[in-house]
Amino acid sequence: MIGEISSVLGLKVYTDEGRYVGKIADLSIDVDGRQVKGLAIVDVNRLLIETRASGVIVPYRLVKAVGDIVIIKDVFKKIEKKKEQSEEH
Repeated sequence: MIGEISSVLGLKVYTDEGRYVGKIADLSIDVDGRQVKGLAIVDVNRLLIETRASGVIVPYRLVKAVGDIVIIKDVFKKIEKKKEQSEEH
């Protein structure tokens, strides 16, 4: 888990496939459970995430590593495949 919350603010987020996702603006925290629930990401890569919102919340369970950058599981390729399949039909 994260040592200090402020240490991750502003970090860039990439998928484990090397694709840029965005930048961490804030964290969603379960105070009672004392755990991070999600990452509030801004500067969202609109090629990966189709949204009109200024940011998105990525569940913390997708985080694989936190260091100079944050690496998350690439779930976006699955979304792209589903979209392509629905367009074919």
